[in-house]
Amino acid sequence: MTQASEIPPRIPLGLKLAYTAFMAVLVPVYWLYYGPTNFLYFCDVALLVTLIAIWSEHALLISMCAVGILLPQSIWVADFLGNAVGVSLTGMTDYMFDAERSLFLRLLSLFHGWLPFLLLYLVLKTGYDRRALPAWTGLAWALLLVCFFLMPPPTPHPGLTPVNINYVYGTSDHAPQTLVPGVVWFVGLIVGLPLFAFVPTHFLLARVMPAASSSEAT
Repeated sequence: MTQASEIPPRIPLGLKLAYTAFMAVLVPVYWLYYGPTNFLYFCDVALLVTLIAIWSEHALLISMCAVGILLPQSIWVADFLGNAVGVSLTGMTDYMFDAERSLFLRLLSLFHGWLPFLLLYLVLKTGYDRRALPAWTGLAWALLLVCFFLMPPPTPHPGLTPVNINYVYGTSDHAPQTLVPGVVWFVGLIVGLPLFAFVPTHFLLARVMPAASSSEAT
């Protein structure tokens, strides 16, 4: 019987090296310009987890990232393409077309566009682990609690310092939302993200992707 250690690599070495090289640039640059709290964003957490997962070929870690960010990053891609033809759909990527912002930082931020496609490829290679839904949901809740209770709220002039991380105060970095009380908005994220983002993605991946091997899913 073939042992797990004898399973040939499923992810090309060239891809692993390229991703690692990208992260070797992004992490220190983001740390310098934005500070360590920038790595509390879901997308940045997914970047870091994927770095570990791409070398270990760990199906659960890869599946967690896919469940967590495929939908929001797909919206980012749609908004970016809309902005490219002069139509801002959500405002999510307006900063990518702001000439006053560093071009280098904006180029690094293009990872939002290719990461969801990379994760789809990685899930296809390693299989989808159904434990990803509760695992990522738990991680997301922990991040939201930290961001809401410990991280800075929106401010009129945030600069490069991360504020309103993961939109725990609303959709703007310049002022909290005023449609509902802040706690109601926060609870809405706690309930709504799993219900409307993570769960649908989970069922889609479980349906269209191969299952992770039983040895990895136990």
